[in-house]
Order: sequence, then C-alpha cells, then structure tokens
Amino acid sequence: MAEAKHERSIGELFSELASETTTLVRQELQLAKVELGHKAAKVGKHVGLIAVGGAVTHAGVLAVVAAVILLVGQLIPVWLSALIVGGVLLGVGYMLSQHELSELKNLDAVPRATVETLKQDKEWAKEQLR
Repeated sequence: MAEAKHERSIGELFSELASETTTLVRQELQLAKVELGHKAAKVGKHVGLIAVGGAVTHAGVLAVVAAVILLVGQLIPVWLSALIVGGVLLGVGYMLSQHELSELKNLDAVPRATVETLKQDKEWAKEQLR
C-alpha cells in the first residue's frame, strides 16, 4: 500500500499542489489581514493623539486671544496670566502634535511577516516542482 502512494500520477500531484497552494494563499491573506489590522490600530492611536494636540493648541490660541482682549480692553495685570497660560498651552500642543506626526511618519506600513512568508512559499513551490 505504501508503495502505491509513491506512484501517484502527474494529475494527482498537480491537484495536490493546487490544493495546498490554495490553502497557503488563504493563510497568507489571513496573516496579512491580522498584520495590517495591528498597523491600522497604531495609526489610529497616533491620529487620535494628533487631534488631541490640535485641541490643546486651539485652547492655547483662545487663551492668547483672551489675553490680548484683556490687555487692550482693561490694561490690568490679568492679561499677563492669560498670556503665560496661553503660551504654555501653545508650546505643549505644538510639541505633542510634532511628536505624533513624527511617530506617524516612522510607522512601517508594509506587512513584513507576510512578505517574508511569501518569499518562503515561493521557494517551497519551486522545490515542489523539481
């Protein structure tokens, strides 16, 4: 019986190869989906933090505007307090936004594990056809 297994026809061998290749491609697609999902989650996090940085910067602009209004309108020392707070908020917002933009630019969007296994699969398929 074991001897009969070794004497399969070319058609049977190609059928098995096609079946295994289909299974392999499905598994590779699933791996790509998982890997891209993880990368999308990282991108989403950084985009959310960029929005937070923008909101903080906006609050800083509002504080600076309030300081200017108070300065011109009343010319009392309260404006100095608003100006300092506004300046600090602008600085923090700017730094946060720049940091997150830098992180976003450095993200690697290529599904490296999938690319590597596809290379291995190519080599495996070459071996099977020899």
